[in-house]
Amino acid sequence: VQLVESGGGLVQPGGSLRLSCAASGRPSSSPATGWFRQAPGKDREFVAALNWSSGYTNYADSVKGRFTISRDNAKNTVYLQMNSLKPEDTAVYYCAVDEGAHYYSASKRLHEYDYWGQGTQVTVSS
Repeated sequence: VQLVESGGGLVQPGGSLRLSCAASGRPSSSPATGWFRQAPGKDREFVAALNWSSGYTNYADSVKGRFTISRDNAKNTVYLQMNSLKPEDTAVYYCAVDEGAHYYSASKRLHEYDYWGQGTQVTVSS
């Protein structure tokens, strides 16, 4: 599985960005795709995840109500719509695939994800 993120950039506080994660070679019938982020000097943390088959979604408390994860099955792409961005959202954002996800599962745990993209930088600053 290869994952390619895009859509990062510089945005002012309160602004919006949409990240894309294009996947090739999905390994199973019901993987989950997650978004994680890592700010300088901090650990990588969970942001949001979605199960391809059930549509089940999971969000970190810090982004609930501001970020939305969605999918386009035909394009094999997962999106992360980020609204009301804050300076603390600044990080490198990574997408990842959990090939062992159960039907109603979209894990928050980094170690459950098997494939990772290269990351895309999001900077929120005035």
